[in-house]
Amino acid sequence: MYIRQNSLFSFDTLMQYQPQTRLSMLFNELDAYPAIKELPAKSVRGPKGYSVAALLRAYVAKQVCGIPTVTKLVERLNTDLVFRYDCGFSTIGSVPSSATFSRFFNILSDNQALKPLFNHLIEQTDRLGIISGDVAAIDASAIVAYEKTVPKKNVIDDGSHANWGAKLDTNGNQHSWFGYKLHLAVDTASELPLAVTVTPASHNDVTQAIPLIDALSHQPKYYCLDSGYDTKETYEEIRRRSAQAIIPLNRRGEKLPPEGLDENRTPTCSMGYSMVYWGCDAKKGILKFRCPHVCEKVNCPNGSAWCSDSNYGLVVKKKVSEDSRSFCTPHRGTREWEKLYNERTSVERVFSRLKEHLGANLIRVRGIQKVTTHLLLCCIALIAGTLAVNRLKKQAA
Repeated sequence: MYIRQNSLFSFDTLMQYQPQTRLSMLFNELDAYPAIKELPAKSVRGPKGYSVAALLRAYVAKQVCGIPTVTKLVERLNTDLVFRYDCGFSTIGSVPSSATFSRFFNILSDNQALKPLFNHLIEQTDRLGIISGDVAAIDASAIVAYEKTVPKKNVIDDGSHANWGAKLDTNGNQHSWFGYKLHLAVDTASELPLAVTVTPASHNDVTQAIPLIDALSHQPKYYCLDSGYDTKETYEEIRRRSAQAIIPLNRRGEKLPPEGLDENRTPTCSMGYSMVYWGCDAKKGILKFRCPHVCEKVNCPNGSAWCSDSNYGLVVKKKVSEDSRSFCTPHRGTREWEKLYNERTSVERVFSRLKEHLGANLIRVRGIQKVTTHLLLCCIALIAGTLAVNRLKKQAA
């Protein structure tokens, strides 16, 4: 016969002497106050007395642990005391019901309470030097809706409902989906999101370029975007902020380049040869090009004297302000330009992490406000996790 003895310490006391879990380290970096202060006063105490901070942490934990639904989240809280303790709920008594979590999620969405928390985390990463801020990449990714698909003719195009979108993949094949688009501005060094917007799937990517740029508190030196953002307005807005757009040309059926320029917008000499890029003055926004014959890139039958009496050869200077789409510093097509543009792939890796590891593609809510809240939770989990890892590295050093 065995007699079970009472525990000398409570569960909460025992947890204080246990090694920190992954969630507890993440939550140490997550100050819920920026979100809580956005909520109505009657909601701060939490439904049925549950802590608002604990409810918010539970939603972040849901993304980190890959829990697909609120029902599964409640089950995890009921069966895993360590998980419950990390989220901040009492280990004695009941946990919030699915309905309680759903009501809290609606309150978060209606008040857009997660945006200040997201911005607060970005400020932390900037202050700690995790974000370099030199190069930002902007792109959009498809988010399939939880709503039932409807024919295009019945879509409500008011900016708040899901609709149909289409995009070409890297092989030129067109893919369509019913849902939304997640638009991100990403720091290419840390691969962390700096700004987030969500639109119905039919909205053109370029419509969100300027809103994302406006949302950045720290303006980078370069913006890397794909050819879908190749519009004069995008170049001018970025140049107005003393930054440079790194965007491939979208020729849109252009048969011939403008007169006096080649396909990369490099000036051509009188014989039609592309001139040689010879550096730039980024502060003044001036690019310098030299005679290709003098630079031994071509063997011009007329030599350099045809265009200039100088032994240095013909020199052409172009100002970015003349045509910010055609001319940029560094010049399009150069090794420096290609190196910067290759950093754009960082935004693709961020989309991959959000979808594969943080549940960005597991949408179980309807309407653009709630979808935005879900995706912000994914981004918050990513940034808070990065802050936790950074602190762990510093402690180990």
